Amino acid sequence: MSHLKTIEQRLLWLSHWMIHHANHLRVKEDAIKVGGHQASSASMVSIMTALYFSALRPEDRVAVKPHASPVFHAMQYLMGNLSREKMENFRGYGGVQSYPSRTKDVDDVDFSTGSVGLGVAMTSFASIIQDFVKSKNWGADAPTGRMVALVGDAELDEGNIYEALQEGWKNDLRNTWWIIDYNRQSLDGIVHEDLFERIEKIFDAFGWELVKIKYGEQQRAAFAEPGGDKLREWIDACPNQEYAALTFMSGSLWRKRLMDDLGDQGDVSALIERRSDEELSSLMENLGGNCVNTMAQTFRRVTHDRTTCFLAYTIKGWGTPLAGHKDNHGGLMNKTQFVSWQKLMGVAEGDEWNPMAGVADKAGLQEFLSQVAFFAAGPRRYQDKKIPVPQITLGVTGDMSTQSAFGKILDDLSKGTSALADRIVTASPDVTGTTNLGPWVNRRKLFARTVKSDAFVEHHIPSTAKWEFAPEGQHIELGIAEMNLMLLLGAAGLSHSLWGKRLIPIGTVYDPFVARGLDALNYACYQDARFILVGTPSGITLAPEGGAHQSIGTPLIGLAQDGLAAFEPAFADELEVIMEWSFDYLQRDGEGNPDERTWLRDETGGSVYLRLSTNPIEQPGQRRDDAFRQGAIDGGYWLRKPGPNCDLVIAYQGAIAPEAIKAAGIAGEAHRDIGVLAVTSADRLNAGWSAAQRMRLRGNTSACSHIETLLSDLPAHAKIITVIDGHPATLSWIGSVLGHQTIPLGVEHFGQTGRIRDLYRHFGIDAESIVQKIDMFNVSYPRAIAAKRVFA
Repeated sequence: MSHLKTIEQRLLWLSHWMIHHANHLRVKEDAIKVGGHQASSASMVSIMTALYFSALRPEDRVAVKPHASPVFHAMQYLMGNLSREKMENFRGYGGVQSYPSRTKDVDDVDFSTGSVGLGVAMTSFASIIQDFVKSKNWGADAPTGRMVALVGDAELDEGNIYEALQEGWKNDLRNTWWIIDYNRQSLDGIVHEDLFERIEKIFDAFGWELVKIKYGEQQRAAFAEPGGDKLREWIDACPNQEYAALTFMSGSLWRKRLMDDLGDQGDVSALIERRSDEELSSLMENLGGNCVNTMAQTFRRVTHDRTTCFLAYTIKGWGTPLAGHKDNHGGLMNKTQFVSWQKLMGVAEGDEWNPMAGVADKAGLQEFLSQVAFFAAGPRRYQDKKIPVPQITLGVTGDMSTQSAFGKILDDLSKGTSALADRIVTASPDVTGTTNLGPWVNRRKLFARTVKSDAFVEHHIPSTAKWEFAPEGQHIELGIAEMNLMLLLGAAGLSHSLWGKRLIPIGTVYDPFVARGLDALNYACYQDARFILVGTPSGITLAPEGGAHQSIGTPLIGLAQDGLAAFEPAFADELEVIMEWSFDYLQRDGEGNPDERTWLRDETGGSVYLRLSTNPIEQPGQRRDDAFRQGAIDGGYWLRKPGPNCDLVIAYQGAIAPEAIKAAGIAGEAHRDIGVLAVTSADRLNAGWSAAQRMRLRGNTSACSHIETLLSDLPAHAKIITVIDGHPATLSWIGSVLGHQTIPLGVEHFGQTGRIRDLYRHFGIDAESIVQKIDMFNVSYPRAIAAKRVFA
């Protein structure tokens, strides 16, 4: 236990020195505060020391409270896993990150955190995925650990935490610890009084065990003294704000307040008088979460696998001059304060970066650190081999929607025996049937740790959905909470790294509600999780459902989201090619060298977003040529290649294809050699164009992107009309590639109920409206340009 106290003090010093150095000593080029959250780090030091150096095993995984990242980095530095150079450059370019990051930090981060609440909820879904993996014959040898979240009490304001609690309860969650840093302060002030009472009721309602850690060793010893019961009653009754203020004002003020309230009561007065001001401050600030021995003992007593919430009372800024002040969240010790504090911590000038500075028994501490179980196994990043991808061929003729084609592809996979099919895990927020996952689920079952029968099947009641729950099941049914879907996909998409067992996660959601889970989607991509997100149905093509169910801006999300390759195919054969490529793309982890055909870094891999439609459209028949297949993957191909005298191109993306094709036929009466450009991914075309421009700026004058290649033979006077059942900005940039005049068509306002034909006409994206817009090139553009010149 003595070594734990030494480590605690070392982490307190190193974390605060790193922040101080970055803000006050490192050379700065501007006046912007670097920051670092000294007070929020201090409240977590004892908890993290006890957790990492006493309780955790290598198979356990932790989501660290974002503002405790300096303590995490200090811990890695103490263990020799992080260089001084990285520490010195805290929050600088190439240094350790502001918040723990799997992809940006070099130390062993399990789950990225930053957007508060998401890392907490992520641990629940990671535990569910861990059970999913362990239940399969190919995953039985995977490690089993606790999924642990270090939680700031203000994070409990985030709604996604409670959505995750409910989902965990429904899925028989286990092996999950949430450790709440209950310092009762948020960014703007003091947390609402008696929050813990609400917390206790909520966790109890969802079947969690709540462990309250309020008093440290000193306080418990004082309570055992004569009069100690009265001191305990006073502490329990003291409002959060008052306790924080007294902590900041320290010893003599503690004495005055306690004597005012408890003086002349015999034993308790003597208890107070026996202690100096410094000892009294130490006693009153010795809350359970700031007592490393208390925390270690508490963790050691929990040996079961039930979900457990530890409510650890702490003081924000504990052990520093900032302790207790309501404005300390973003506060920093000034230079004068820090000099005094450095002397108090016993660190000599010039010895600040020495991990062992001030340690009396250096050899003993080194021996202890070498035997800490959590660090003994070294880095805990696993890998798994790539899974072969079978050829996907539907052979569709007649009319079909891309949503139906997606369901049929999965159904075909479910019938086979491929290793890929065995590794697929699907999930959906209560829209499994309406996103065409039903046939897959019927064959591959729903996942549960214990078998649950379907009463409809038992009673021979006809139903298309055969909901059989079993450990071998491959679908996880979620409630209507899109954040939960994205977090589950994130956890499943890290399975190869966390447990050494690769999964192919596929999640479906109504496309307009992608935005509901956008924060968690961004979070999953930031961690480099690998999954396929299927947004379907989409756009005003879902006309009868009205404006609330008609997505507008989701193509722009696909265009902008890092780590996510977005596609919107129009035809089933395009989807076949894209899904076959996607299954491989999810598994890539190369060096990131760009493909000189597109200048996309496809070798690094990533996740995929498919925007699909319920609108059945006439299929062109199977196309097998390489140009089509490669074009569909690269983002676009010529459905109708422009001739040498082309003066008009119609470019479309997605289910609006029939209108674009029909418009080209009508316009062909007045325009020769019209081209029709099928865009399957504005995202990949745009990314490749941007990348090629960067390469040219760096001296590679031959760099040419796929969209530049596609448009290279167009005459300079040719005009382009772009059309999409979504925001027109998705394709409007195409005219900028080589300077062609462009009219972008699409949807910019909320839709309404109606027939598809009515809504297409209303928004001007039906064939007749497209043709009418062609005249704008001859009327609107010249007049507008002429007016501008006159005005100038």
